[in-house]
Amino acid sequence: MRWLPGATALFLVGCGSFTGGAGGSPPRAAASTGFSPLFVRNVDAFEVVDDTGTPYDHPFLGGLNVPRPQWIDIDNDGDLDLFVQEASGRIMFFEQAGTPQQPDLIWRTDAYEGLHVGEWYRFVDMDADGDFDLLAEQPFNYLQYYRNDGSPEHASFTLVVDTLKDVNGTPIFSDRQNIPQITDIDCDGRLDLFIGLLIGTVMRYEEIARDSSGVPLFQKITDRFEDIEIVAQLGSLHGANTMAFVDIDDDGDQDFFWGDFFEPGLLFIENVGSCSSPVLSGEPVSFPVDNPLETSGYNAPAFGDVDGDGYMDLFVGVLGGAFNPNRTTIDNLLFYKRESGGGFTLRTRRFLSNIDVGSESIPAFADLDGDGDLDLLLANKIDPEQLQVSRVYRFENTGTPRRPVFRLAGPMALDDSYHQAPALADLDADGDLDMLLGSWRANIAFHRNDGTALEPRFVRVDSAYVTITRGSNTTPALVDIDADGDFDLFIGEASGTINFYRNTGTPTDPHFEFVTDKFSDIDIGRRSFPTFADLDGDGDQDLIIGSEANGLSFYRNIGTPQVAVFVADTTFAIDVPVMAAPVFVDIDGDGDLDLFSGGIGGGLVFYENRPAN
Repeated sequence: MRWLPGATALFLVGCGSFTGGAGGSPPRAAASTGFSPLFVRNVDAFEVVDDTGTPYDHPFLGGLNVPRPQWIDIDNDGDLDLFVQEASGRIMFFEQAGTPQQPDLIWRTDAYEGLHVGEWYRFVDMDADGDFDLLAEQPFNYLQYYRNDGSPEHASFTLVVDTLKDVNGTPIFSDRQNIPQITDIDCDGRLDLFIGLLIGTVMRYEEIARDSSGVPLFQKITDRFEDIEIVAQLGSLHGANTMAFVDIDDDGDQDFFWGDFFEPGLLFIENVGSCSSPVLSGEPVSFPVDNPLETSGYNAPAFGDVDGDGYMDLFVGVLGGAFNPNRTTIDNLLFYKRESGGGFTLRTRRFLSNIDVGSESIPAFADLDGDGDLDLLLANKIDPEQLQVSRVYRFENTGTPRRPVFRLAGPMALDDSYHQAPALADLDADGDLDMLLGSWRANIAFHRNDGTALEPRFVRVDSAYVTITRGSNTTPALVDIDADGDFDLFIGEASGTINFYRNTGTPTDPHFEFVTDKFSDIDIGRRSFPTFADLDGDGDQDLIIGSEANGLSFYRNIGTPQVAVFVADTTFAIDVPVMAAPVFVDIDGDGDLDLFSGGIGGGLVFYENRPAN
């Protein structure tokens, strides 16, 4: 799989506030403010390889935590395209540009057709016209219907109703944690709607008529479809669930699959009836039968013959249930190939390979080995393999200042804490880079570089070098804000304000003196991630702040390099992840600042700064 250069998202940006997030509106063009870089989203701007030298397919996808996959041929070209919902409200789209035998998935967008899908989605031909319509959650807990008014080759969606209704005109309720399914279970040409209940049973509705707009009207048939009752491994507990119907044994009828919050695997009930008379009996068994999967729970199955061999393959998105979701913040999109003998072979737990260190990633760039190009550090919230700690992963730039190539070099030996957040600068003027390290507590640790500019060796000098006055989740940023030749310290934290400590020491012996815990009266909501860059090219440092759910906020410095004066500028927007942790660097050596952002998915998104034509 690869990404083609044409697969980009363009954002015209002026000096202002970056806003947006998982469920936000599409980015808007900025009003002209004398500075208009063109930030271009690019999931494969340059090569990144893992610690074995294997390239990531989509390195700057941003990471995955809760992927909900579905395979359909949306463009009617004879192969299956991939849709994945990772964030609330929108769907990623990957077009299959290769063949089933030689797949070539291309990322096209994080927000397919601008559709707002709530917490789940299902593509299905609702009106039997030969193309795929869309059923999705209408917040909160109802079922909205988008009709495809385009064609099998070129989809175009229209919201027809904000909720499906039964024959009495009553909106059909479906708890948003339970992902329903719609199919024709009895081959009578009418749709059947299935909704899993928190008590472990399945409610069935059947289409019995259509209204004047062609919208199906449903009648509830039963609260206990086929007397199915799922009892999870944790005793009698039931929870959020998802299901799938597919003819997995090629006998002409649809079998039943169930994922549950309190179930670490995937449950299977065989249909021993027929297409017209389904019979789903017997106890659920773990699937695949010969090699059952086991994850953190709440497993969302999706089936499709992706390799064109005539057999249905299995994909599982791990949404994370009762068995510690922190374990599966990386290994969460599983691909099982169905073999000709009927068995399933696990091919990968990371089907869409990309930079992913877990969840809530925070990046930093610096030339750590003195070779003239920028290396990458990427921290996580909790390490999936070492659940007692957070890690800072180092990606060495083995390329050049103009053509970077990053290789995962592994985790760095730092503190045993959660939510680590690195900031790098030469704090003692000895020619190498030292590190301040935030964490989930109120402290900032100081790690002095006792190595060299070519071979750093970070040694913790003080685990509480700075302690903020209130709050937690410290995220440090170092900048010479008053142009006096030393680095001052700004710290973001959980409540959304910015702490400011002026360096009253010297370039060789810093002393950070507390000034305020609400710098410039800024409060961006929960979780502030500050960074500095001269975005308007006027010679002073502007302030950009990431947040949990409000995207990026831009504060233009209208003062001078010696006396900063920050004013909020809201003239532009750019779509960034939830828990946006931004950093601006000239990664390609072309003289302008590009944008990277960490986020809740644990990966990295990249926006190249391209001159506007």
